[in-house]
Amino acid sequence: MTDTRPLRSALYMPASNARALAKARSLDCDAVVLDLEDAVAPDHKTQARVALVAEAQAGGFGHRRLIARCNGLDGPWGHDDLAALAAAPLEAVLAPKVADAADIVTLSAAMDRAGFANDVRLWVMIETPRAALALERIADCAATTRLAGLVLGLNDLAKDTGMAQAPGRAAFVPLLAQAVLAARANGLIVLDGVCNAIDDLALLEAECTQARAFGFDGKTLIHPAQLPVANRVFAPGEAELAEAEAIVAAFADPANAGQGALRVNGKMAELLHRDMAERLLAKARAIAARG
Repeated sequence: MTDTRPLRSALYMPASNARALAKARSLDCDAVVLDLEDAVAPDHKTQARVALVAEAQAGGFGHRRLIARCNGLDGPWGHDDLAALAAAPLEAVLAPKVADAADIVTLSAAMDRAGFANDVRLWVMIETPRAALALERIADCAATTRLAGLVLGLNDLAKDTGMAQAPGRAAFVPLLAQAVLAARANGLIVLDGVCNAIDDLALLEAECTQARAFGFDGKTLIHPAQLPVANRVFAPGEAELAEAEAIVAAFADPANAGQGALRVNGKMAELLHRDMAERLLAKARAIAARG
């Protein structure tokens, strides 16, 4: 069954910050990404890991998907992260800096050995030049591993390549398209990278609008102030809903039974447009059910 739960906003929260972990339970985000990697200093990695597991086990996150970003398996903390996180009620583990399909196989097998429940999935960061070049091979692993999501990490890619994160993100447009194509070909979630300008909500809105136009499910965020913009942009608007309702109603009309194409509000609508409209309406209902 297709997962219709919205994933408009995925907020990174440092697992070493007790106040942030408590606050995460009340924020209007679709997912909380409790971070053990970039947001946690080396001296605090062990303490943060213990805190993350305790907070996850305490529950209270409601509708929010609970994701944990671990450290890489090639470093001193990654394997201990997985061993500990297997005891936490997570939806997924987000792994950083993968390079190729072999890393997906290794991570999935490591999760199996650590004792994760079968329904805990693997999301991976696409944030290295090698990962960008191997997107198709990485996404193809979904059929045989725990892989369920791709998350762009444009900050690391910019650092490693010299590609500019200028307004419009022209240098990254090919990657945005390729990430969505690879994800959709394999039934994966795909999330856009963060907007670093916390106080520039206009820039955030432009990036969210661009990402939605490319077909991303939502955007990763670094501050609660960014939540309202992402939630609004990645939710269906009134005009979209009205058009979707008209298309569905037209195909449901007995007078149009057996028709493969109809004229709806001056536009041609085929069965594929009906299917798209039904998905949009299902997403709107899921968002509305959150209250």
